[in-house]
Amino acid sequence: MKFYSLLLLLAFGSIGCQSEPEAISLFNGVDLTGWHIDVPEMDSVSTAINPFIVRDGHLVSLGTPQGHLITDASYSNYRIEATYRFTGTPGNCGILVHASTPRALYQMFPKSIEVQMMTENAGDFWVIVEDISVPNMVDRRGPEDEWGITEGKKRRILNLTDGSESPVGEWNTMVIEVLGDQIKVWVNGDLVNHGSGSTAQSGQIAVQAEGSEVEFSSLLLTPITALTE
Repeated sequence: MKFYSLLLLLAFGSIGCQSEPEAISLFNGVDLTGWHIDVPEMDSVSTAINPFIVRDGHLVSLGTPQGHLITDASYSNYRIEATYRFTGTPGNCGILVHASTPRALYQMFPKSIEVQMMTENAGDFWVIVEDISVPNMVDRRGPEDEWGITEGKKRRILNLTDGSESPVGEWNTMVIEVLGDQIKVWVNGDLVNHGSGSTAQSGQIAVQAEGSEVEFSSLLLTPITALTE
């Protein structure tokens, strides 16, 4: 009987292990395979450089010229774990989820929902021709009659915490969980935002070049649909 029970335990343990989703590295540490670049300045300025490079095994956004590095593939129901740091001075960057139509805002930003990485603001949402809701919307977004998803509207939704980020130059871990119409964000283990009612539930993933140099040591994506079964 004890032997039979042990076999059952091992069998169920094996089944459980098989159902666990495996993380996918979006960045191979060598080149930008699986991504494409959308940098408007590169369309017309012959001397414009590609602001996305690989250096010492890290994905680097040089910050200028501004634009986006976008996955070739689209995704839904997943968790991203990004390990990043601003290399020298405080700055701005972001990870965009549910990205679709390119240059939909200010002829620069793809239609998407941005998870902000700007120093001291990591975890804010910026809605870009898509939308999402959070509790206490007026406190966190401003007067309702000024909300919008296009140019000139209040598109920023403040995060829940301050002080979750590491000092500039040190590594941070940002986790973005996208499941159905919900998006949750953690920075260094702190839940910093949770939105629901997203108007998009799938799309590409993008990294910004937005004025500051940022290094990414890893970008891991884990499917999470299996965890809800």
